[in-house]
Amino acid sequence: MTTGETEVQPLRVLFSYDASRSSMDAVETAARLIPGASATVVHLWDPPFASRELRQRLASRARTVDRLVELIEQEGQAEAERVAGQGVTLVRASGWDAEQLVERSFNGGYQLARLAEQDDFDLVILGSRGLRGARAVLDSTSDMVVHVSRVPVLVVPSPLTTSERAAAGAGPILVAFDGSLAAGSATETATRLFRGRALVRATVRSSNESEPIGGDDQKTVVIPLRGRLGSARAVAVALGEYAGELGAAAIVVGSRGRSAGRELLLGSVAKAVLHHAHRPVLVVPAPREA
Repeated sequence: MTTGETEVQPLRVLFSYDASRSSMDAVETAARLIPGASATVVHLWDPPFASRELRQRLASRARTVDRLVELIEQEGQAEAERVAGQGVTLVRASGWDAEQLVERSFNGGYQLARLAEQDDFDLVILGSRGLRGARAVLDSTSDMVVHVSRVPVLVVPSPLTTSERAAAGAGPILVAFDGSLAAGSATETATRLFRGRALVRATVRSSNESEPIGGDDQKTVVIPLRGRLGSARAVAVALGEYAGELGAAAIVVGSRGRSAGRELLLGSVAKAVLHHAHRPVLVVPAPREA
Protein backbone atom coordinates (compact mmCIF):
# COMPACT_ATOMS: atom_id res chain seq x y z
CA MET A 1 0.00 0.00 0.00
CA THR A 2 1.50 3.35 -1.02
CA THR A 3 1.65 6.43 1.18
CA GLY A 4 -1.64 8.29 1.28
CA GLU A 5 -3.80 5.26 0.44
CA THR A 6 -6.58 4.36 2.85
CA GLU A 7 -6.67 0.74 3.95
CA VAL A 8 -10.00 -0.85 3.02
CA GLN A 9 -11.49 -2.53 6.07
CA PRO A 10 -13.21 -5.89 5.60
CA LEU A 11 -16.98 -5.82 5.83
CA ARG A 12 -18.36 -6.94 9.19
CA VAL A 13 -21.00 -9.61 8.72
CA LEU A 14 -23.43 -11.13 11.22
CA PHE A 15 -24.02 -14.64 9.90
CA SER A 16 -26.96 -16.59 11.32
CA TYR A 17 -26.06 -20.29 11.45
CA ASP A 18 -28.16 -23.23 12.65
CA ALA A 19 -26.47 -26.22 10.95
CA SER A 20 -29.36 -26.56 8.48
CA ARG A 21 -28.67 -27.30 4.81
CA SER A 22 -29.75 -23.77 3.89
CA SER A 23 -27.33 -22.12 6.33
CA MET A 24 -24.48 -24.36 5.18
CA ASP A 25 -25.17 -23.54 1.54
CA ALA A 26 -25.36 -19.84 2.39
CA VAL A 27 -21.75 -19.87 3.61
CA GLU A 28 -20.30 -20.79 0.22
CA THR A 29 -22.54 -18.43 -1.75
CA ALA A 30 -22.02 -15.47 0.58
CA ALA A 31 -18.25 -15.92 0.50
CA ARG A 32 -18.34 -15.74 -3.30
CA LEU A 33 -20.46 -12.61 -3.19
CA ILE A 34 -18.42 -10.80 -0.56
CA PRO A 35 -14.86 -12.17 -0.44
CA GLY A 36 -12.63 -11.34 2.49
CA ALA A 37 -15.34 -10.39 4.98
CA SER A 38 -15.06 -10.69 8.74
CA ALA A 39 -17.93 -12.69 10.21
CA THR A 40 -19.50 -13.21 13.58
CA VAL A 41 -21.26 -16.56 13.37
CA VAL A 42 -24.27 -16.38 15.66
CA HIS A 43 -26.36 -19.32 16.82
CA LEU A 44 -29.55 -18.70 18.80
CA TRP A 45 -30.54 -21.76 20.76
CA ASP A 46 -33.49 -23.16 22.67
CA PRO A 47 -33.24 -25.77 25.45
CA PRO A 48 -33.69 -29.26 23.95
CA PHE A 49 -36.98 -29.99 25.72
CA ALA A 50 -38.33 -31.78 22.63
CA SER A 51 -35.73 -34.54 22.76
CA ARG A 52 -37.42 -37.41 24.62
CA GLU A 53 -34.27 -39.54 24.65
CA LEU A 54 -32.19 -36.74 26.15
CA ARG A 55 -34.84 -35.95 28.78
CA GLN A 56 -34.97 -39.60 29.83
CA ARG A 57 -31.20 -39.86 30.13
CA LEU A 58 -30.91 -36.64 32.10
CA ALA A 59 -33.87 -37.52 34.33
CA SER A 60 -32.05 -40.62 35.50
CA ARG A 61 -29.23 -38.39 36.75
CA ALA A 62 -31.37 -35.68 38.35
CA ARG A 63 -32.89 -36.03 41.81
CA THR A 64 -35.06 -32.92 41.53
CA VAL A 65 -36.89 -31.03 38.79
CA ASP A 66 -34.61 -28.05 39.32
CA ARG A 67 -31.57 -30.24 38.74
CA LEU A 68 -33.16 -31.68 35.58
CA VAL A 69 -33.77 -28.18 34.20
CA GLU A 70 -30.18 -27.25 35.03
CA LEU A 71 -28.83 -30.29 33.19
CA ILE A 72 -31.00 -29.59 30.16
CA GLU A 73 -29.74 -26.00 30.08
CA GLN A 74 -26.14 -27.21 30.25
CA GLU A 75 -26.66 -29.65 27.40
CA GLY A 76 -28.40 -26.98 25.31
CA GLN A 77 -25.57 -24.51 25.83
CA ALA A 78 -22.93 -27.10 24.98
CA GLU A 79 -24.78 -28.13 21.81
CA ALA A 80 -25.15 -24.48 20.80
CA GLU A 81 -21.42 -23.92 21.22
CA ARG A 82 -20.73 -26.99 19.07
CA VAL A 83 -23.08 -25.80 16.30
CA ALA A 84 -21.60 -22.30 16.29
CA GLY A 85 -18.10 -23.77 16.18
CA GLN A 86 -19.09 -25.85 13.16
CA GLY A 87 -20.29 -22.69 11.46
CA VAL A 88 -17.03 -20.89 12.23
CA THR A 89 -15.08 -23.78 10.69
CA LEU A 90 -17.13 -23.61 7.48
CA VAL A 91 -16.87 -19.84 7.27
CA ARG A 92 -13.10 -19.85 7.75
CA ALA A 93 -12.74 -22.57 5.13
CA SER A 94 -14.54 -20.24 2.71
CA GLY A 95 -11.93 -17.53 3.20
CA TRP A 96 -13.47 -15.30 5.86
CA ASP A 97 -12.22 -14.45 9.31
CA ALA A 98 -14.74 -15.66 11.86
CA GLU A 99 -15.63 -15.74 15.52
CA GLN A 100 -18.64 -17.31 17.20
CA LEU A 101 -21.46 -15.90 19.29
CA VAL A 102 -24.04 -17.98 21.13
CA GLU A 103 -27.21 -16.56 22.69
CA ARG A 104 -30.25 -18.12 24.29
CA SER A 105 -33.16 -17.50 21.91
CA PHE A 106 -36.10 -15.42 23.10
CA ASN A 107 -37.23 -13.81 19.84
CA GLY A 108 -34.92 -14.82 17.02
CA GLY A 109 -35.74 -12.20 14.41
CA TYR A 110 -35.63 -9.26 16.80
CA GLN A 111 -32.49 -10.61 18.45
CA LEU A 112 -30.59 -10.76 15.18
CA ALA A 113 -31.75 -7.28 14.22
CA ARG A 114 -30.75 -5.94 17.64
CA LEU A 115 -27.32 -7.57 17.53
CA ALA A 116 -26.67 -6.25 14.03
CA GLU A 117 -27.56 -2.68 14.95
CA GLN A 118 -26.01 -2.41 18.40
CA ASP A 119 -22.67 -3.84 17.24
CA ASP A 120 -22.66 -1.81 14.01
CA PHE A 121 -22.46 -4.68 11.53
CA ASP A 122 -22.47 -3.89 7.81
CA LEU A 123 -24.68 -6.82 6.87
CA VAL A 124 -26.83 -9.66 8.20
CA ILE A 125 -26.76 -12.94 6.25
CA LEU A 126 -29.39 -15.67 6.45
CA GLY A 127 -29.95 -18.90 4.60
CA SER A 128 -33.51 -19.65 3.53
CA ARG A 129 -35.28 -22.61 1.98
CA GLY A 130 -36.19 -21.90 -1.64
CA LEU A 131 -39.93 -22.55 -1.50
CA ARG A 132 -42.11 -21.43 -4.40
CA GLY A 133 -45.75 -20.87 -5.27
CA ALA A 134 -48.33 -21.37 -2.52
CA ARG A 135 -45.54 -22.50 -0.19
CA ALA A 136 -43.42 -19.41 -0.85
CA VAL A 137 -42.94 -18.28 2.71
CA LEU A 138 -39.81 -17.52 4.66
CA ASP A 139 -39.38 -19.08 8.07
CA SER A 140 -40.52 -16.79 10.88
CA THR A 141 -37.00 -15.72 11.92
CA SER A 142 -35.90 -14.72 8.41
CA ASP A 143 -39.18 -12.95 7.76
CA MET A 144 -38.92 -10.96 11.00
CA VAL A 145 -35.29 -9.96 10.45
CA VAL A 146 -36.05 -8.61 6.99
CA HIS A 147 -38.98 -6.59 8.33
CA VAL A 148 -37.37 -5.01 11.40
CA SER A 149 -33.62 -4.81 10.72
CA ARG A 150 -32.05 -1.38 10.35
CA VAL A 151 -29.02 -3.15 8.82
CA PRO A 152 -29.12 -4.56 5.26
CA VAL A 153 -30.09 -8.25 5.15
CA LEU A 154 -28.84 -10.74 2.55
CA VAL A 155 -31.09 -13.80 2.19
CA VAL A 156 -29.51 -16.74 0.35
CA PRO A 157 -32.06 -19.28 -0.94
CA SER A 158 -31.40 -22.99 -1.04
CA PRO A 159 -30.98 -24.90 -3.21
CA LEU A 160 -29.28 -22.94 -5.99
CA THR A 161 -28.35 -24.40 -9.35
CA THR A 162 -24.74 -24.71 -10.49
CA SER A 163 -25.07 -21.63 -12.72
CA GLU A 164 -26.68 -19.58 -9.94
CA ARG A 165 -23.88 -20.46 -7.53
CA ALA A 166 -21.27 -19.63 -10.18
CA ALA A 167 -22.95 -16.26 -10.85
CA ALA A 168 -22.41 -15.34 -7.19
CA GLY A 169 -18.69 -15.26 -7.85
CA ALA A 170 -18.56 -13.04 -10.91
CA GLY A 171 -22.02 -11.86 -12.00
CA PRO A 172 -23.26 -8.27 -11.86
CA ILE A 173 -25.58 -6.98 -9.14
CA LEU A 174 -29.14 -6.20 -10.23
CA VAL A 175 -30.66 -3.25 -8.33
CA ALA A 176 -34.41 -2.70 -8.46
CA PHE A 177 -34.82 1.04 -9.06
CA ASP A 178 -37.82 3.34 -9.23
CA GLY A 179 -36.28 6.75 -8.54
CA SER A 180 -37.34 6.75 -4.87
CA LEU A 181 -35.21 7.62 -1.87
CA ALA A 182 -35.24 3.95 -0.81
CA ALA A 183 -34.08 2.83 -4.25
CA GLY A 184 -31.27 5.37 -4.19
CA SER A 185 -30.19 4.10 -0.78
CA ALA A 186 -30.30 0.53 -2.11
CA THR A 187 -27.99 1.53 -4.99
CA GLU A 188 -25.50 3.19 -2.64
CA THR A 189 -25.55 0.23 -0.26
CA ALA A 190 -25.02 -2.26 -3.09
CA THR A 191 -21.99 -0.25 -4.27
CA ARG A 192 -20.55 -0.28 -0.75
CA LEU A 193 -21.16 -3.97 0.00
CA PHE A 194 -20.41 -5.55 -3.38
CA ARG A 195 -17.07 -3.86 -3.94
CA GLY A 196 -15.83 -3.82 -7.50
CA ARG A 197 -18.97 -5.49 -8.91
CA ALA A 198 -20.80 -4.09 -11.91
CA LEU A 199 -24.21 -2.72 -10.92
CA VAL A 200 -27.20 -2.84 -13.25
CA ARG A 201 -30.18 -0.68 -12.30
CA ALA A 202 -33.54 -1.82 -13.59
CA THR A 203 -37.15 -0.77 -13.26
CA VAL A 204 -40.24 -2.79 -14.08
CA ARG A 205 -42.88 -0.77 -15.95
CA SER A 206 -46.03 -1.38 -17.89
CA SER A 207 -46.35 -0.06 -21.44
CA ASN A 208 -48.71 2.76 -20.38
CA GLU A 209 -46.37 4.26 -17.76
CA SER A 210 -44.60 7.28 -19.16
CA GLU A 211 -43.39 9.28 -16.14
CA PRO A 212 -39.60 9.66 -15.68
CA ILE A 213 -37.78 7.04 -13.65
CA GLY A 214 -35.28 8.93 -11.56
CA GLY A 215 -33.35 12.10 -10.94
CA ASP A 216 -29.82 11.26 -12.06
CA ASP A 217 -27.92 10.48 -15.23
CA GLN A 218 -27.27 6.81 -14.54
CA LYS A 219 -28.66 4.37 -17.06
CA THR A 220 -31.68 2.40 -15.90
CA VAL A 221 -32.83 -0.67 -17.82
CA VAL A 222 -36.60 -0.86 -18.32
CA ILE A 223 -38.10 -4.34 -17.90
CA PRO A 224 -41.60 -4.75 -19.34
CA LEU A 225 -44.29 -5.81 -16.89
CA ARG A 226 -46.06 -8.89 -18.21
CA GLY A 227 -48.48 -9.48 -15.37
CA ARG A 228 -51.20 -7.45 -13.67
CA LEU A 229 -50.46 -3.76 -13.11
CA GLY A 230 -49.81 -3.14 -9.42
CA SER A 231 -48.98 -6.78 -8.68
CA ALA A 232 -45.90 -7.12 -6.51
CA ARG A 233 -45.56 -10.74 -7.60
CA ALA A 234 -45.54 -9.73 -11.28
CA VAL A 235 -42.78 -7.21 -10.58
CA ALA A 236 -40.80 -9.83 -8.65
CA VAL A 237 -41.14 -12.40 -11.43
CA ALA A 238 -40.00 -9.85 -14.03
CA LEU A 239 -36.96 -8.95 -11.93
CA GLY A 240 -36.15 -12.61 -11.35
CA GLU A 241 -36.38 -13.49 -15.04
CA TYR A 242 -34.19 -10.57 -16.02
CA ALA A 243 -31.67 -11.51 -13.30
CA GLY A 244 -31.49 -14.97 -14.88
CA GLU A 245 -30.90 -13.55 -18.35
CA LEU A 246 -28.27 -11.20 -16.96
CA GLY A 247 -26.52 -13.90 -14.92
CA ALA A 248 -26.85 -11.64 -11.90
CA ALA A 249 -25.05 -12.55 -8.69
CA ALA A 250 -27.79 -11.05 -6.52
CA ILE A 251 -30.87 -8.82 -6.58
CA VAL A 252 -31.02 -5.69 -4.43
CA VAL A 253 -34.31 -4.16 -3.32
CA GLY A 254 -35.25 -1.29 -1.03
CA SER A 255 -37.71 -2.19 1.70
CA ARG A 256 -39.95 0.86 1.30
CA GLY A 257 -40.12 3.96 -0.90
CA ARG A 258 -42.15 6.69 -2.57
CA SER A 259 -41.84 7.96 -6.11
CA ALA A 260 -43.70 10.73 -7.94
CA GLY A 261 -45.94 11.29 -4.93
CA ARG A 262 -47.32 7.73 -4.84
CA GLU A 263 -46.61 4.69 -2.69
CA LEU A 264 -44.85 2.04 -4.77
CA LEU A 265 -45.22 -0.74 -2.21
CA LEU A 266 -41.54 -1.55 -2.27
CA GLY A 267 -42.15 -3.47 0.94
CA SER A 268 -44.48 -5.80 -0.96
CA VAL A 269 -42.10 -6.02 -3.90
CA ALA A 270 -39.18 -6.80 -1.60
CA LYS A 271 -41.14 -9.60 0.02
CA ALA A 272 -42.27 -10.97 -3.34
CA VAL A 273 -38.71 -10.94 -4.67
CA LEU A 274 -37.55 -12.83 -1.58
CA HIS A 275 -40.20 -15.47 -2.18
CA HIS A 276 -39.76 -15.90 -5.94
CA ALA A 277 -36.16 -15.04 -6.88
CA HIS A 278 -33.80 -17.95 -7.59
CA ARG A 279 -30.72 -16.13 -6.34
CA PRO A 280 -29.54 -14.16 -3.27
CA VAL A 281 -31.58 -11.07 -2.39
CA LEU A 282 -30.26 -8.06 -0.49
CA VAL A 283 -32.98 -6.08 1.29
CA VAL A 284 -31.91 -2.55 2.17
CA PRO A 285 -33.98 -0.71 4.82
CA ALA A 286 -35.27 2.73 3.97
CA PRO A 287 -33.10 5.63 5.19
CA ARG A 288 -34.13 6.80 8.65
CA GLU A 289 -35.05 10.25 7.36
CA ALA A 290 -37.62 8.58 5.08
